[in-house]
Amino acid sequence: MKNLKILSLLFILTIAFSSCSNDDDSTPEPINEEEVITTVTVTLTPETGATVILTSQDLDGDGPNAPIIDVEGALQAGMSYSGSIVLENETETPAELINEEIEEEADEHQFFYQIGGGLDATVTYDDNEDDYLDNDNTNPVGLEFSLVAGTASSGQFTVTLRHEPNKDAEGVSDGDITNAGGESDITQTFDLEIE
Repeated sequence: MKNLKILSLLFILTIAFSSCSNDDDSTPEPINEEEVITTVTVTLTPETGATVILTSQDLDGDGPNAPIIDVEGALQAGMSYSGSIVLENETETPAELINEEIEEEADEHQFFYQIGGGLDATVTYDDNEDDYLDNDNTNPVGLEFSLVAGTASSGQFTVTLRHEPNKDAEGVSDGDITNAGGESDITQTFDLEIE
C-alpha cells in the first residue's frame, strides 16, 4: 500500500512537470559575432609623389602584446591623397579579408577618421552604402576616402570602425563620431607628419 502511494505521487509529479510550458518554441535571435581584425592597412596615394602606408598588426588580439604599428612615409604639405583601408583576420590561413563582410553589411558599418594633436589635415568620404548594396542610400561607409594635407605639422590620425552606428544622428554622415553610438570593431591611432 505504501508503494502504491509513492508510485501515485511520482506519477502525479511527472504529469505536473511535463505539462509546464516550454519557451524553447521561440526562434532565437541570430547572433552577429564581432569580426576578428588583426591587421589594418591604410594606403594614402597622392596625386604625385610617394604613397604613404599605415599598418597595424595585432596577431594576439586582446592578448598581452601591443600591436606592431608601422608608418611608411610622410605626407606632403598641400597634397590631396586618395585613401583606402583593408582589414584582415590573419589568424585564418589564408588571411580572411574583412572588407567583404563590411561591403555586404555596409548599412551596419561606418569608418571614422579623426585628426588630432596638431595635424593639419581634413578627411572626406568617397563611398557610400549605395556603392555596395545598390540601395540608393548615400550614408557613408569609409572604405574609400580623401585626405588633404595642410601645412607642415605632426599629430595623430585615428581610424575607428563602428558596427551599427546611428548614421542619421547629427554630424555622423560628415564623419563626427560623437553621436554615432554603436560598437567599435577596431580603433587604431597612427602618428603622422606633414612635411
